[in-house]
Amino acid sequence: MSRTRKSIKKPGRGALVIIASLFLGSGLIRMSETAGVAIAKGIPTAEKAESMPKNETGRGVSELLARLLEREKQVTRREEALRSREVTLNRIQKEVTANLRALEEAETRLEETMAVAGTAAESDLDRLTRVYENMKPKDAVALFQEMTPTFAAGFLGRMKPDAAAAVMSGLRPETAYSVSLILSGRNLNAPTD
Repeated sequence: MSRTRKSIKKPGRGALVIIASLFLGSGLIRMSETAGVAIAKGIPTAEKAESMPKNETGRGVSELLARLLEREKQVTRREEALRSREVTLNRIQKEVTANLRALEEAETRLEETMAVAGTAAESDLDRLTRVYENMKPKDAVALFQEMTPTFAAGFLGRMKPDAAAAVMSGLRPETAYSVSLILSGRNLNAPTD
């Protein structure tokens, strides 16, 4: 029985392999012919497009090629403009960064100068206040009598209470009253909270 099984083959199986190989061979031949023609003709350039016959197909191809070439020129010009803008923006960005650094440095120097000037002015006022405190009351009264009430009140407010009292007692009553009003009203508008 084993011999009979081996000798019996399914019909048509060999024919399918032969037909498939014929189709495959035919497809390969057609592809090689088409590829060879396409390679031989080459891709048309602008010069070849102008020399091509001006039938409908050739005109369509040459018009398409001309539009593509014009589009390529436009894209190239845009790329150049973008590169130019990028260079300009980079330069401007560097300038802005440098200017910001210079501005920050100038601001720091100004703050330092103002701090020095502020402490110098404050130390000058302290020194002058001590001078007025150490003067004889009669001499200090003569100076304070010539000052405007606001200016005099500023120094009297900084002086030690006993020295300020000695000066106030020697001032003319209207001057002493003006100075007292200024001193008492200095902190009226200060926030309480």
